[in-house]
Amino acid sequence: MSPTYTEDGLRHDVADPATWSVRICLERCTTCIFRPGNLMRLEEGRVKSMVDQAVADGGHIVCHATLGTDSPAICAGFEVHPVGRLHSLALRLARAGVLRIVRIRPNHGNAT
Repeated sequence: MSPTYTEDGLRHDVADPATWSVRICLERCTTCIFRPGNLMRLEEGRVKSMVDQAVADGGHIVCHATLGTDSPAICAGFEVHPVGRLHSLALRLARAGVLRIVRIRPNHGNAT
């Protein structure tokens, strides 16, 4: 299923326009694609292409451990990525205080 967007360009999957909040993982999940090694056994170059696409779209990477839950959240590894974090609309709005950040434990799906 493709993500849907608000008029402001926020993805409904991680953002709640009604509360002006965005979910971001509290920490990297145990198999985060931004951890050393290839814990998800992705094809070579896959993470780079995911980051490049997110940057091109002004978007972000959703933590795979939160996909299919009631609380999909931006990957904690992407949040600190030196290029990705600067281009993500949701992360820029969160840093500016426009969006309230709700932290999610990625391997549990519960808010903190």
